[in-house]
Amino acid sequence: MIDLLSHPFMLRALIAAAVTGLAAPAIGTYLVQRRLALLGDGLGHVAVTGVALGLLTGASPTWLAVVVAIAGAMGIEVIRERGHTSGDVALALLFYGGLAGGVLITGLAGQSAARLQEYLFGSVTSVSVDDLLATVGLAAVVVVACLALLPQLFAVSQDEDFARVAGVPIRFYNLLVAVLAAVTVTVAMRTVGLLLVSALMVVPVATAQQVTRSFRSTLTAAMVLGVAAALGGLLLAAFLSTVPLTVAPGPTIVLLSLTGFALAWPLGLWRRRRHRSTPEVSRA
Repeated sequence: MIDLLSHPFMLRALIAAAVTGLAAPAIGTYLVQRRLALLGDGLGHVAVTGVALGLLTGASPTWLAVVVAIAGAMGIEVIRERGHTSGDVALALLFYGGLAGGVLITGLAGQSAARLQEYLFGSVTSVSVDDLLATVGLAAVVVVACLALLPQLFAVSQDEDFARVAGVPIRFYNLLVAVLAAVTVTVAMRTVGLLLVSALMVVPVATAQQVTRSFRSTLTAAMVLGVAAALGGLLLAAFLSTVPLTVAPGPTIVLLSLTGFALAWPLGLWRRRRHRSTPEVSRA
């Protein structure tokens, strides 16, 4: 196990996992607050087309996935803002069209399904130096924006009407949240994969909500839990591979994160029951 950790590819994987675990829950906290928990899943489907275009043209799949995911995020936000009753149908068409288009283009590029699977379910141990630099740079943008703009993003996520009255540019910050979510999806695609990224954006937040009281503390705790799940899942997968068992890091990270939620949920349930019973005791 110690020998495995000394390899350069494993060090790159640890860094990529850590920054992904930090960035995904950071933007995920705002998505959960806005009741858009599954946005990351939809954007993951859209980003598949960007990856496939990269494989077809020989360009960087990461950067093309960023461009396509951002375009998809902006389209989703426009649909959501207009609030048409057919909006959910339009989103479904966009999501599954992106996935189907990606699979089709990958075939046209002459690439195998295994090549695309690296992006669908993650392949953190195959992260190159260029991939790592892109991942760290994009994750830094997401984390800095989420922390530096916390008051504005919280106001928009909590109550758009109040934020509008207060003079906050609603459309700009809504688009910013969508774009940051798109960037996060591409950051996480080599760690947990495009089809599992939503779990790392949402589950640590849901876990943090069981034990925290304020939005700021939820954001902080979710980021800590995200890093712990990402690093713990990667190390667990590496350990099991020495047994030997073939375990993919991406699913292991997600399942470890879900385990954390399962352990925290009873505490959250107890706190909610206690909170509901407090007024009755006061009146008595």
